[in-house]
Amino acid sequence: MPHLTLLSADGATSSAELNASPGYVKPTGALRSRVAYAAAHVVPKTWAENTPGRPADVDWDATLDFRRAVYSWGLGVADAMDTAQRNMGLDAAATRELISRSAQVAREEGGSVVVGVNTDHVDEEHISLDQVIAAYKEQLHFTEEQGAGPVLMASRHLARVAASADDYRHVYREVLGAATSPVVLHWLGTAFDPSLEGYFGSTDWRAASAVLLEIIGENVDKVAGVKMSLLDAASEVSVRERLPEGVRMFTGDDFNYVGLIGGADAPEATQPDRDPSSSRQHSDALLGAFAAITPVASAAIQALDAGDPARYLEILGPTEELSRQVFAAPTFYYKTGVAFLSWLNGHQPAFQMVGGLHSARSLPHLSRIVELANTSLALERPELAMIRWHGMLRHNGIDVPGVIA
Repeated sequence: MPHLTLLSADGATSSAELNASPGYVKPTGALRSRVAYAAAHVVPKTWAENTPGRPADVDWDATLDFRRAVYSWGLGVADAMDTAQRNMGLDAAATRELISRSAQVAREEGGSVVVGVNTDHVDEEHISLDQVIAAYKEQLHFTEEQGAGPVLMASRHLARVAASADDYRHVYREVLGAATSPVVLHWLGTAFDPSLEGYFGSTDWRAASAVLLEIIGENVDKVAGVKMSLLDAASEVSVRERLPEGVRMFTGDDFNYVGLIGGADAPEATQPDRDPSSSRQHSDALLGAFAAITPVASAAIQALDAGDPARYLEILGPTEELSRQVFAAPTFYYKTGVAFLSWLNGHQPAFQMVGGLHSARSLPHLSRIVELANTSLALERPELAMIRWHGMLRHNGIDVPGVIA
């Protein structure tokens, strides 16, 4: 049986038996029990100047093929989000092209796509509230013109200029009033972006969530859902149980998604402070983690569709430790792990990222990802993953037993 060579933080090597592919089967129709989006990344051209500070030069064939693969497993695609390295290598021009191309692929594949709407095309750091509103509207209208569903992302510009919760209420009221179709609101925590501290007017999630719920309540016909990315399951459950009818909770919690998605259908999974009498007993999903484990996520939701929560937990449960490693602090470098797994699984020709971000994680960190991906059966082509990983180790001067350099 083949064995993986692993690397510890002190430079020592060990080995683990390589697990076979689990042989998960693609669904024959739409997933039914949960709505699930994978927040997809972008693949750079390997020969291009994708170095820090340079404009992104994207390998569009590989990038869009990855989205087709996601659709083939029954998941939707969330695009031009943080996972796509927005504001960390993916510049405004490339973001617009990504949205346009991704929306076209969604039409071709019959898939569902939502994309990020922000104010980040504005170069100035400090702008007025009216300029924040105008910037949001510009991206919103472009997204709607492409036929994609908008995800109203948290704005760094708004976080800088807002003096009170009323400023958030005002901006969101104006932007949502301009939307021609329902949007998803995204609440991104400081683990992902420290500059968003105090978003919705408070550093206390309870006070901030009250403002968020007021915004939704005033614009309920314009809000399709909320994506919570605070890495705090209790806060998500609290907000979820208070959402108006028809507004979905999309978990963005890459630490606790198994219990949040499973909900009452998988009570063995921990979900803190869940009210058994609430009509909201589970979250749907909009996760960067699902871009890293798409076949596993699909197989788990298919198990829920089949009324088999035990199988759901058996499949998806082990991936949470993998996701916690990918999203370990500093969490905003999680994109490196997503791209690394994409390379191991054969979705891109090289382990490279726009902005040179593939250098953001250490070899021992990546080794732990390999180990946990193997354990959780998230390696789609295990022998290819082993060959690529061992080649990376040898390239970095690490001896791989039984392999001739």
